[in-house]
Amino acid sequence: MALVDTKEADADTEFVRFWNEVLAPKFTKYRHILQGGLSRHSAAIIPDLPITKGMSVLDIGCGWGDMSLQVAEMVGPEGRVVGIDCVDAFLEEARKDAAAQGLDNVEFRRGDAEIALPENEFDYVVARFGTMFFTNPVPALRRMRLALKPGGRMTHIVWRRREDNPAWQAAKDIALEHLPAPGADADTCGPGPFSMGDRDMVEVMMRSAGYEDVTFTRIDEKIMVGSTPEECVAFALAIGPAGEVFREAGEELAEAKRPQIEADMRAFFEQHEQDEQGIWVPTSSWVISARNPG
Repeated sequence: MALVDTKEADADTEFVRFWNEVLAPKFTKYRHILQGGLSRHSAAIIPDLPITKGMSVLDIGCGWGDMSLQVAEMVGPEGRVVGIDCVDAFLEEARKDAAAQGLDNVEFRRGDAEIALPENEFDYVVARFGTMFFTNPVPALRRMRLALKPGGRMTHIVWRRREDNPAWQAAKDIALEHLPAPGADADTCGPGPFSMGDRDMVEVMMRSAGYEDVTFTRIDEKIMVGSTPEECVAFALAIGPAGEVFREAGEELAEAKRPQIEADMRAFFEQHEQDEQGIWVPTSSWVISARNPG
């Protein structure tokens, strides 16, 4: 089964359209924060994964491709990396960066892992902070497994519980002190960043998807969420759980409440560690690895 190019097939889901039309510009604006923060979690484990020269690796939800490029260096010229994402703007930057680094063993494709993936093609599958947004996680995780050759392995990184991630959750809690919670029909980026935070539940998902030897490793990292308190607040209101609350409240109400929300958020961020780079707030993730029994 080949990857479906959802753009050419004119088959984009509402989820994919929302990412491309609403979230992509916001993510691009804050790429320096997002990529810098997320990479601290993958950097903690990628060098120690059993990815070796000559392997074929699939990167699900590759974003701007920084992890794909890191893996491409690991597998060497005799290996191959395919990064897929559903956001055109991310893929354009990933291709530019690959060309700038002279890496011709990596390619980036537009695709939706919930719709189609190649089968029986890869030695390893990786994903960083993408699987939590699967609308139907067990079938999507199964597609990831079927993309592996018999005995192949996968590793994906997801956020742990909301209470372990104040960098994301605290800003939402502040927003909800002033604005209503989004309704059931709200436009969202998916089930949410903490949908795989419960270890027991995710282990059941993984086994239901057919994986064996499922392991969990906890990673705790402080990430830079803005160079100044003002940038921290702007970032929080643009992206993530707090941004969703602010956006779904409607422009009139959100703007009326903005001064107090920003003041409360600024006070929160100012409490945290600061250095010449910016303000650092704790985050916590699960690194989940498993094997395709074949």
